[in-house]
Amino acid sequence: MNQSAVLQTGLYLLVLLTLAWPLGRYLAALMSGGLAQRLGWMGKVDRGLMKLIGADGDEDMPWWRYAAAIVLFNLAGLLAVYLLQRLQLSLPLNPAGMPNVEAASAFNTAVSFVTNTNWQGYGGEATMSYLTQMLALTVQNFLSAATGIAVVVALVRGFVRKHAQGLGNAWLDLNRVTVWLLLPLASLFAVFLVGQGVIQNFSPYVEAQLVEPVSYQVAKTDEAGKPLVDAQGAAVMEEVTVRTQTLAMGPVASQEAIKLLGTNGGGFFNANSAHPYENPTGASNFLQMLSIFLIPAALCFMFGHLVGDVRQGVVVLASMTLIFVAMVAVVVWAESHANPLLVQLGMDAGLGNMEGKETRFGIVASSLFAVITTAASCGAVNAMHDSLMPLAGGVTTWLMQLGEVVFGGVGSGLYGMLLFAMLAVFLAGLMIGRTPEYLGKKIESFEMKMVSIAILITPLLVLGGTAVAVLLPQALTSLWNPGAHGFSEALYAFSSAANNNGSAFAGISANTPFYNLALGLAMWFGRFGVLIPVLAIAGSLARKPKLAVSVGTMPTHGPLFVVLLVGTVLIVGALTYIPALALGPVVDHLQLFAGQGG
Repeated sequence: MNQSAVLQTGLYLLVLLTLAWPLGRYLAALMSGGLAQRLGWMGKVDRGLMKLIGADGDEDMPWWRYAAAIVLFNLAGLLAVYLLQRLQLSLPLNPAGMPNVEAASAFNTAVSFVTNTNWQGYGGEATMSYLTQMLALTVQNFLSAATGIAVVVALVRGFVRKHAQGLGNAWLDLNRVTVWLLLPLASLFAVFLVGQGVIQNFSPYVEAQLVEPVSYQVAKTDEAGKPLVDAQGAAVMEEVTVRTQTLAMGPVASQEAIKLLGTNGGGFFNANSAHPYENPTGASNFLQMLSIFLIPAALCFMFGHLVGDVRQGVVVLASMTLIFVAMVAVVVWAESHANPLLVQLGMDAGLGNMEGKETRFGIVASSLFAVITTAASCGAVNAMHDSLMPLAGGVTTWLMQLGEVVFGGVGSGLYGMLLFAMLAVFLAGLMIGRTPEYLGKKIESFEMKMVSIAILITPLLVLGGTAVAVLLPQALTSLWNPGAHGFSEALYAFSSAANNNGSAFAGISANTPFYNLALGLAMWFGRFGVLIPVLAIAGSLARKPKLAVSVGTMPTHGPLFVVLLVGTVLIVGALTYIPALALGPVVDHLQLFAGQGG
């Protein structure tokens, strides 16, 4: 990395870890119940909210009850988001008169926001009313984030408890995360964003008159949005003259704050965090990047405090950070090189690959944001990932394919990394001929079966979905680019959906019946196909005794385990996905630098 990249990345990590440490301690006190005991009024609020929803906050749920509560809660959210979209024309707070959302798109979006994916096959400002943006999408940004944190807390309790049947209370955990963590942080962040220029209003859209008309050539498209071509294969162009510009308004800052803090990623505008109304300044960009990793990093410290050994959390955090820094270096290096086809046309300004990037952010800040948002299961973007150089696009794709465990989504990143930690100690146990242990709990056949299911479900969805997408003619019509780059777009779409990221390569028309259904299913099973095995593991661990540390116990709190954990994550990711990445980003890179384009 160049000096600017080193300084920006170093400053980012320094501020992140400085803020994550106290937040991690707060989370440990909050989720253990210690904070409610010390602050009596907080306990009264919790009990009042439990009574309001008709739940028994004192019930200690076994894993299957905890899982059932989580799944039913999210199914209710799915139905609510779907109905709000389908009925929005008849509901208030719709000054632009947005019509009801088409059924397949509404299904896809409902699954997307409930699963913390926030894949958006639509343009927000041209599709959703203010009420839908707030009551459906923003609310689910809170609740899907709370779901992930509640599940990882349940898993940590599995390591801490012994001879126990229960994992805590799902309703109380969801309440505490939402009321005492996400709402306060999002409120403060929203106020900051408004101060930076992010809009927050209920005003009608503004029709602004241009100083002078602007005419330009655009490619004609069919009903599916695919460019039309003539007999020679050239794009059919038409001239468009524009005399006015519509400026979308709306309650943006409130959605923007939780979109980032909850690693959701679904923006109010189609351009997401590249839009000046969502991300207007360098300060807002830095804080947006910081907010994506803040809770995932704090959860690592929370994990260490709850298991009684902060070093365990530091090891997990160090493993995440090592992979993150390496990926930032590769992306910055790739994006610092100009597109050779543009160089041949004399369009290189000597700044690197500025295609698809905002000049107010530049190469380094855009590259850093791209790695952060795909390392976390966020999906927010401040640059267009389809315009990344092929190898940089390959890195962002691979980060998602690793299972979103490099910091990852709030909650889901940590429980995903703990699955790899259990796999790592199991492999080490096989090599030294000992029964594997992690944090004093034996990792036996049941745990490894559940770990295998959780780790393998997403590759099945990603690779299987991509294979179908490149074989079905109706799916191929969604690809705007041929060859390796078109394959990369389909691979990226299923990697993003199944790993609950939500970002996309823009050169794919995903608002079609095939992609709405296929990606919707990938998002749902990518979320709950991992979440349920995690809770099953937690239940099994909670019932086991805690073993005393002996001379034969493999230490999991030092540099050696960091190497073992990082190696396990990268090797599993490489063996699973490198062949697909070779067909997409790698071939795309070779073609580009051979002057053929992708």
